[in-house]
Amino acid sequence: MKVISLNVGLPRRILHHDREVTTSIFKVPVAGPLMLRRLNLDGDQQADRRVHGGPNKAVYAYPSEHYEYWRDQLPEADLGWGHFGENLTTEGLDEQDACIGDLYRMGAATVKVTQPRMPCYKLGIRFGRDDMVKRFVASGRSGIYFSVVEEGLVDTGDAIVKISGQPAGIPVSDINRAYAHSRENIELVRRIVSAQILPRGLHQDFVDELALIDH
Repeated sequence: MKVISLNVGLPRRILHHDREVTTSIFKVPVAGPLMLRRLNLDGDQQADRRVHGGPNKAVYAYPSEHYEYWRDQLPEADLGWGHFGENLTTEGLDEQDACIGDLYRMGAATVKVTQPRMPCYKLGIRFGRDDMVKRFVASGRSGIYFSVVEEGLVDTGDAIVKISGQPAGIPVSDINRAYAHSRENIELVRRIVSAQILPRGLHQDFVDELALIDH
């Protein structure tokens, strides 16, 4: 497993459906090494920290292997590393491998798996498609958010090494499956809620969904 691209972006204002929107989803690959800090990668900045960023979403990684799927799905799109708004494009680490709470070493930094990405409409802005959020969620190819346990330099080519895992851990792919198809995965939703392993906002989403299912 390794990092194959570092991608950063600063907030920019664009016109979307006749209204002005500020977004940082337009990431571009840059040369490293860069410091991975508690709240972001150097040179990167979240546009709206009410819903993006914060300690539990300090850095976003997207598997390079998913790009082949999206190139088949969206042949008209010119997809380069960072196109999904990821800070780190990775190789060899996907949602089935990474369990919530797992610790990894990336370069000199230590990170912890916190949650999948639940995209907002700005992903649609990046792709110029209003259906992109729906397609992204349905694909199960969410990428992985990490918190930063220990700050450090990260560079392209750096190995990603698993330090520790969670006994009976819940992989990110299961969170995606339960989120997209909760009523077909009721016991999984119960397990996720009972484990109390997700950040507060996403945890509450599952609590609320379970209440509706049980009503």
